Amino acid sequence: MAGKAEKSVGVRPLGDKVLLRRLEAMEKSKGGIVIPDAAKEKPTEGRVVALGTGRRMDDGTLVAFQVKKGDRVLFSSYAGSPVKYEGEEYVIMGEDDILAVFE
Repeated sequence: MAGKAEKSVGVRPLGDKVLLRRLEAMEKSKGGIVIPDAAKEKPTEGRVVALGTGRRMDDGTLVAFQVKKGDRVLFSSYAGSPVKYEGEEYVIMGEDDILAVFE
């Protein structure tokens, strides 16, 4: 998916929320062992699909996002809320739940 452009989704996050598509869990270990579905960990990597408007400060100013659409990001295992839209599964979370951006 790294070279593929992310299609537009009909879900628009509000405020400082970010909509992500989880990246697929590994099918094999680095040593070549096939990992059964029951033993797979929930992926903690995703691709940013859509962004809200940004975080509003107490004085009314809007703070821009540190991530952008298409970024590959790392987030904590249980961050966000799962969302299913038109048969696709996504995760919506606050930007604070994103730990890093892969470059």
